[in-house]
Amino acid sequence: MQNNLPLEGKTIILTGTSKTTTIIDDIKALGGQAVIAPLIETCELIDKNDDVQLEFARQFEWLIFTSQNAVEAFANKMQRFNVSAVYFQGKIASIGTKTTTALEKLGFHVNFMPSIFSADVFVQEFPDVVAGSSPTCLFIRGEKAKNTLKEGLPFTLKEWTVYETIERHDQKQLMIECIRTNSDVTVIFASPSAVDVYAKDIASVIGWKAVHVAAIGHITEAAIVNHGAIVDIMPSVYTMQAVIEEITKVGERK
Repeated sequence: MQNNLPLEGKTIILTGTSKTTTIIDDIKALGGQAVIAPLIETCELIDKNDDVQLEFARQFEWLIFTSQNAVEAFANKMQRFNVSAVYFQGKIASIGTKTTTALEKLGFHVNFMPSIFSADVFVQEFPDVVAGSSPTCLFIRGEKAKNTLKEGLPFTLKEWTVYETIERHDQKQLMIECIRTNSDVTVIFASPSAVDVYAKDIASVIGWKAVHVAAIGHITEAAIVNHGAIVDIMPSVYTMQAVIEEITKVGERK
């Protein structure tokens, strides 16, 4: 008989920014306990020349977004200078369904999204979409974005850094207490930045084996492995919904 509450008895800790909290209702509906413990936050980088940068952005054939955070920061700038999606003439490339949805809510049409939501797959597939041409591309990025796009694409890529990532260390005691008082805990990581904070603040005290470790994306998985831990759960589709589905399949720790 199928269990209608497959997460019953399980505690799931969300370590990402506040945007990951949209999954909380799903976790509760499946019988699980959701704990919000963001280890990172993002903040828009505001510059006095943002209006000039927006004008600059509209001249590109492609605008590339790889995160919801980049979309949000870009949207803030659009609103500040009373600019709508129709202002931009270029096509839009996006990584991830959440990023795409955020762009569509702004009125953009997304022309390309890679088959796997990862920058290294993007650089393999995007050149085929532009059919051998060398389009002008602007990558709307965060300060900690890796150079995967810039180094991997076979044409020049301009970049605009629109937000910064800030480490949060105020969740340390909450997380340690939560892990120690619950018997079946899964910690979900969606970025290497959150992994680094966890390793420094929590794993250094209680180790990695006290929890199930879940990763979204192979870049995040690699960051966990680099800290000497084992990734227990990683879905083939890089979304929060997919990782929750995988957690429902994991049996009780013996």
